[in-house]
Amino acid sequence: MYLVRSGAISGFEAAAQVLGANPVQLIRDVGLSYAQFRDPNSYISYSKMSELLERCALQCSEPLFGLLLAETENPGVLGDLPITVSQEPTVSQALTALDRYIYLFANGVHITQVPLGSSIQLAMKFDFQTPLGLNQLIQFSVANLANITARLMNADRYSLQLNLTQADPAQEQPARTQQGFYPQTQFSSSFDGVLLPASALMQKTHFDEAAIQHHFREQLGLLQQRYPNSLQNQARAIIGQLLPSGECCIEKVAANLDIHHRMLQLKLQEENTNYQTLLRDVRQSIAKQHLEQSPISITDLALNLGYADISVFSRNFKTWTGFSPKQWRKDQCTKSNQAN
Repeated sequence: MYLVRSGAISGFEAAAQVLGANPVQLIRDVGLSYAQFRDPNSYISYSKMSELLERCALQCSEPLFGLLLAETENPGVLGDLPITVSQEPTVSQALTALDRYIYLFANGVHITQVPLGSSIQLAMKFDFQTPLGLNQLIQFSVANLANITARLMNADRYSLQLNLTQADPAQEQPARTQQGFYPQTQFSSSFDGVLLPASALMQKTHFDEAAIQHHFREQLGLLQQRYPNSLQNQARAIIGQLLPSGECCIEKVAANLDIHHRMLQLKLQEENTNYQTLLRDVRQSIAKQHLEQSPISITDLALNLGYADISVFSRNFKTWTGFSPKQWRKDQCTKSNQAN
């Protein structure tokens, strides 16, 4: 099964309502639960998400729904992966890292850099199809690729050329908007993706410290709303966000919670826990989730959890569960097959 973070379309509800649709009913109609969207880090079927976008576009008579949804520019569409890859030396290396790790957030999509003379095609491909097609998902994904690439380049996202193999829906009915991504979109193209000058990918990656701090402040606000009386859960969420960067430590967790790390230690002690216990719990939870729901390699999983040595991860995982990561995955697969 191909899975994606439900947070990838956190702007769906508001966008659907603006166009007069009932997002809760649409979610139910495709066989998903509204509760799955409460936690942006939970995983849902990628094909179901695609069907949801297609049904909404049809109900609202909005053939550009995918582009419009991407214009909300949800920074959490791929979790903290864009922030992590922005630390690569060049835009090309950042996009290569994006393709390498995107399956941790959206399994079944690939991004390749295809040379074309003095240009580069950032081409997107999906490993699945749905009865209603993938037009809206492709619109949404290509536009979000433009969002991410523009931030890496420190460029205007609407200056990038989007390419879609689907026909221009404005030929069949007037588009609702001639602004945003639409004017820069080449329909009936030979590929789905973004076209860039080759020189742009060689430039130094833009690392916007102010934007990153703004992102974490927004995340803190959301955490405080979701867990108003639980510092532990707030800290767990921050740990989960920082682990893939390889820079997860109590000082950074405390900074993102806007308190001194010694104060965080004291508050956690008052709740009969500590940072190391939370770190272990988060690593264990994420490891189990990925081993059960995604085809991530054990090596990549260990790196994603902040381990420099895969043997240390395997040893810790066996301490937690009594199984090696490989054995635990095999056991969960057997149980799943028996249940089906």
